Amino acid sequence: MAGLSMGGMQTFQITLTHLDMFSYIGGFSGAAMAFGNQPFDVKTAYNGAMADPAAFAKRVHLLWVGVGTEEPAMMHSGLERLHTSLQEANIQHVFYESPGTAHEWQTWRRDLNDFAPRLFQGSAQ
Repeated sequence: MAGLSMGGMQTFQITLTHLDMFSYIGGFSGAAMAFGNQPFDVKTAYNGAMADPAAFAKRVHLLWVGVGTEEPAMMHSGLERLHTSLQEANIQHVFYESPGTAHEWQTWRRDLNDFAPRLFQGSAQ
């Protein structure tokens, strides 16, 4: 499941609480607000879905987060913080930045161009 903007946020809310149904997850400019104003805690977010990185990697074949480099500052920095938190917790994921684009179709076209082929590779790169 993937979505853009608010749909990206909703994708994370739905998929990460239903990992029995979803194993390919993509947020195109939308995951930053999924965690509210609270710091993102990998151990407790989504009822601890990512608390065990090895178990998460077995269930989720692709966790993909994209953002345009010219997105609004709050969104861009929120997605960068999410990426950093995931990295520090050893959660396998893809973080893609679309150069020179904002919260717009060009960003999401590039996101889809990077995301879609990964669905057929079997695992995140």
